[in-house]
Amino acid sequence: MDSPPHTTDSSAIKQSKLSPLYQIVLPKNHHQNLTPDSLLYISKFRSKEKPILRHPRKTKPIVWCAAIICMIISILIIFSGIATLIVFLAVQPRNPAFDAASAGLGAITFNPPQSINGDITIVANISNPNKKLSVRFEYLFVELYFSENLAASQLLQPFSQKPGESRLVTVRFLSSLLYPPPSLAMELQQQEQRNKVVFTVRGSFKVKVKMGSIRYSYWLHGECQLEMTSPPNGVLITRSCRTKR
Repeated sequence: MDSPPHTTDSSAIKQSKLSPLYQIVLPKNHHQNLTPDSLLYISKFRSKEKPILRHPRKTKPIVWCAAIICMIISILIIFSGIATLIVFLAVQPRNPAFDAASAGLGAITFNPPQSINGDITIVANISNPNKKLSVRFEYLFVELYFSENLAASQLLQPFSQKPGESRLVTVRFLSSLLYPPPSLAMELQQQEQRNKVVFTVRGSFKVKVKMGSIRYSYWLHGECQLEMTSPPNGVLITRSCRTKR
């Protein structure tokens, strides 16, 4: 007699596919009550378990050396900045001053409409107000203006100054305004008749400062507005000067 066909329970097949880990966690008396939905929930729960952490790799010696060198350089930069700040606060550097000690107006010649010529001499006073710093002036360039129109310019020789030292520099301008506008010539004639002629002198200097092992340079700009009597024996009446970086 033939034996009855062998039937396999679908739940038993699904349970056989479970890993031994799940079989240990699940009680044996509940295997028959598991449903496909519960098995799916258990598999998702197990997939969220944290992986085993690996041991971190050791840092190479060359990386440590580079980090130490960078740290040393950073410390040196910080200490250099602090030392420079302390020196600046102790010395308190000041800008040199540009002034006009005296001035003379020798001549003004009108040659309309070609030009207006003039002969002006200025004694500039350049001083170093610092008590502990020596300075050097380079690229000294002085210009003469009348009513914002450039009339003449001069290039001076470089020189050095000790702390608290002043220097008088004589600058002679042989000015020439070529083809000036009629209004400019008329204004200059009126000032000459009033015996008050106004000129502007502007100077630009490159200043170099040495403070121990620290050296730095900057540009200095001076401006003086001069009021003089009429030629041929014009002298300085008043002046207004300022110096700035």
